[in-house]
Amino acid sequence: MLNRIDIMGRLTRDPELRHTQSQTPVASFTLAVDRDFGNRDGGERQTDFIDCVAWRQTAEFVSKYFTKGSMAVVSGRLQIRDWTDRDGGKRRSAEVVVDNIYFGESRRSRDDSGSTAYTSNSYSYSDSGKSSSSSYGGFQELDGDDGDLPF
Repeated sequence: MLNRIDIMGRLTRDPELRHTQSQTPVASFTLAVDRDFGNRDGGERQTDFIDCVAWRQTAEFVSKYFTKGSMAVVSGRLQIRDWTDRDGGKRRSAEVVVDNIYFGESRRSRDDSGSTAYTSNSYSYSDSGKSSSSSYGGFQELDGDDGDLPF
């Protein structure tokens, strides 16, 4: 069986970092994802708002480097949860459990838009422990890096 999902969109709000009773970090956020097609009348594209949840180091990474409006590329698996609301009604929720998250735009394009959020195509984090982030895996950000390749 295969349960794999890859989506790209903008965060609708800052990620919410919490900890379980056993102090495991968990971050929740929502991505606004445009559909690849518009309606039949040629009107605007529709947008889906997809709930995502990240665990452990990925949760800490998301809460540290992503903010409202950041473009993110998320890969993970779709999870359906059944739960009971306050009135005793049965409810069902779908969310993406994040395995990997990547920045969806360059740092320069975010800076040009007037945002102070940190983003870079060259940084990502994977829950598998393979990371190329400035605070993970022994790599450091270069001061004054304009994002251009030296060749």
